[in-house]
Amino acid sequence: MATTMERIDILAALAKLKLHGMKAAYDELLTTAVKRQHSPQQIIGDLIQAEISEKQARSIRYQMTTAKLPLAKELSEFSFTGTDINEGLVNELARGDFLDHQRNVVLIGGTGTGKTHLAVALARACIRDGRRGRFFNVVDLVNKLDAEARAERRRDAARVHRAH
Repeated sequence: MATTMERIDILAALAKLKLHGMKAAYDELLTTAVKRQHSPQQIIGDLIQAEISEKQARSIRYQMTTAKLPLAKELSEFSFTGTDINEGLVNELARGDFLDHQRNVVLIGGTGTGKTHLAVALARACIRDGRRGRFFNVVDLVNKLDAEARAERRRDAARVHRAH
């Protein structure tokens, strides 16, 4: 014979299963469902959608952190007025299609021209769209590439040594 779970038991089970979106939305969704006489399928569907939304939001927060963006900047905050920057191209880049072709974006310009603002805003837009990004300034990028080149030379030297 099945026993009926109490609210506290359901919330504990959702937490144990790491269904944080469902747990957070449970009370509000159930209250609305009772008032509007939702079907069991609709209630379950709403709980599942709450979990999906929570997981997407958590993924975006995680990707924003791992991208190591130096500050929070958005394209909507950038003023294209009085610059030679192609606003249409920047908006196209914000869609992230260049990533599908394994392409990079390199922004070049003088100090104070908005390179960092645009780079961060583009990365944030792409991450919100479910993609991954990582911010490097020139010094960090050169150091990372140099370290990778040195590691590759060590691997090559080890292969040559083993071959003899």
